[in-house]
This record gives sequence, structure tokens and C-alpha cells, in this order.
Amino acid sequence: MADLSTTYMGVSLKNPIVVAASSISNSVEKVKRAGELGAGALVIRSLFEEQIHFDEMTMADFMERAANISPEIHSSFYPPVDAGGPREHMMWVEKTRHAVSMPIFASINAISPGAWINYAKQLQETGIDGLEINYYAVAADPDKPGSEMEKELFDIVEAVRAEVSIPIAIKLSAYYTSTPNVVRELEKRGANAVILFNRFLQPDIDVESEDIVNQMTWSFSHDMRVPLRWIALLYGRTNLDLILNTGVKTGRDVAKAILAGAQAVQVAAPLFENGLPYLSAMLLDLESWMDEKGYRSLEEYRGKVSQKNVADPFGFERAQYMKLLMSQE
Repeated sequence: MADLSTTYMGVSLKNPIVVAASSISNSVEKVKRAGELGAGALVIRSLFEEQIHFDEMTMADFMERAANISPEIHSSFYPPVDAGGPREHMMWVEKTRHAVSMPIFASINAISPGAWINYAKQLQETGIDGLEINYYAVAADPDKPGSEMEKELFDIVEAVRAEVSIPIAIKLSAYYTSTPNVVRELEKRGANAVILFNRFLQPDIDVESEDIVNQMTWSFSHDMRVPLRWIALLYGRTNLDLILNTGVKTGRDVAKAILAGAQAVQVAAPLFENGLPYLSAMLLDLESWMDEKGYRSLEEYRGKVSQKNVADPFGFERAQYMKLLMSQE
């Protein structure tokens, strides 16, 4: 039987399939089930500062409206009622951490610099194995240069690194001008891994209602090509673990990621589409491919098809661009 073990930010995993941050972690039973079905690790759904602020405003609005109905309403609540803030999330992470033996990682998405540090320190206390910085910022301000946005990211990572000792992974977007430079700067600031890439949900427009429509859409296999390319380009150029996210649908997709140089992959969409037992099917598919190829471990072929190791290193850049265009009739 093939050895599927790997590491994720230095944490030992029995295999490279990590359940991405999603609603799967809303249930301890689902998390347990994912572990039983073979998941190498799981990332708890993100703690969003915006959601905490929304909950606080909702609670304040409720109390204000209730007080207008009855001035004595506040005396009905003792001790005083307030929004849970991040406490509820921390309790949930800690409960989940204690319920399973597989590695558990947390994820945060904040707005203010202080919140990144505060949440990171609280999450570390829950016993998690590592932390995912889910950095998301839309560059919509024409007066704000990209370098300024990159500096904001670097400052956040540096500040969090100074306050926590657990491993840190940065979940990046695919929209940086120079991804290799950003990765190098993150390495300088103490990151342990980069996750390529964050798949943002994009708004649509309904032409009938003439309004914005937001809906969940699953990734497709071809979505894997962008992170696959960048992992192949980055392999051997950084000491950070390279984690592929988006578009992984089968065990053979996992093999592609390892061939490019990935340390592990994150999956969610195929588990929603096919159910949690599909984890076992993906692992069997990966093992079957490795048996066919005669590979006994992931290390035997990790990075084999990265830019560093292929016969045509320009194949990951522009060398085949004109050839492919001219071949279309």
C-alpha cells in the first residue's frame, strides 16, 4: 500500500487531503465523520470580524426596539445580555479540537489590525494545530496602489507572527501582480505556508430584476489550472509549504497537485456534491494511480512536473502560447 503521509505547515498528516474551511465544520459529528472517512486534516470555518460586528449591531438594535416597547425590558435580562462576540466561535473551535484526533486548523478574516492579533491569540489557546490567515481585500480604490495593499498584508502577517507560536498559512488571492514576490515577502515575515488560491464568490446581475445576485457556485476541475501553474512555478523557489486550493475533484487531481510541488490540497466542493464518503473514494483513486505508476510515497514524485524539473520549463509561462493559438481553426 502506498504511503500517503505528508506534512502541512510542519504538522504531520496521514494523507494530503485537507477539508477546507466550510459549513462542514458546523457539526462536530460531521468533523468526526470526515476524520473517520480518511481526511488528513480539517480547517474550521472562518471567524469573520464583519459577522461579529453584524451580530453586535443586531443585538443592540433588538434591545433598543424592545426598550421602546417596554422601558422595563432590560430588567428582564440578568445578567445583561450582549452579543457573544468571538467567544462563541472560540468555544466551538475548542470543542471540535477536543472531539477529534486529526489535525485541526482555524481560519480568521478580520478588518482591523488589532482584531487579527486578538483573534489569533485566542484561537491559539483553543489547542489548534495551526492558523490560516484568510486575507481578502477588493482593490476597488483607484487612489490606493497595489504596493500599499501588499504592505497591509505583510504587516498583518508580521504582527500575528510576533504574537503566536503556532504555524501560520496565508490564503492568497490570484490577483497579485507578482505572486512569487508576495510569497517571498511572506516567508521573510515568518509564514509557514501559502494556500493558492482563495476562491472568491463573484456577484452576478439578474437582468430581469436588474439587481445584484449572490449565490454559491461550486468550483470546476478547470479552476485547478491557475493554482497548479503557480505551485509548479514556485516549487523549489520558496521554503514555504505550497497548498493547492480550488478545483480538486478526484484523487488524480491530488496527484497533479503533488506532481506540481504541492504539500497538500484543500477540498470542499466535491464533498458537498458527493457527500463526505467521497473522501474515501478520492483516497482510493490516489492510491490506485500511485500503484499504477509504481510510486510508494508522495515524496517520490513531489515536484516532478514543476518548472524546476520538467524538460520544457517555459511550458508554465508563454512558450506554448502562440503554438496553441495557431492550432485553433
